[in-house]
Amino acid sequence: MVYVDKGRYPYRSMLMCHMLADSLEELHAMADALGLKRSWFQGHKTPHYDICQAKRKEAIKLGAVEADRKKVVELIQFWRGQRGTKQE
Repeated sequence: MVYVDKGRYPYRSMLMCHMLADSLEELHAMADALGLKRSWFQGHKTPHYDICQAKRKEAIKLGAVEADRKKVVELIQFWRGQRGTKQE
């Protein structure tokens, strides 16, 4: 499952949020569907992409789920437990 948080973090002239997933395969597949560059992937600690609000809306239309704070924490804890796996 792919998730988008409710963040609205300023970056240049945009407001950004995070796109996370239960697996790297799902995360990268959604990124590909959204036209994101693989170089935008942030694999440190918690694998994610920072996406603008327009891409967030598009991700939801493609099946991403809005994640509340509790779900985001669950995903962070999950990925901390997976640190020994390759994240690319």
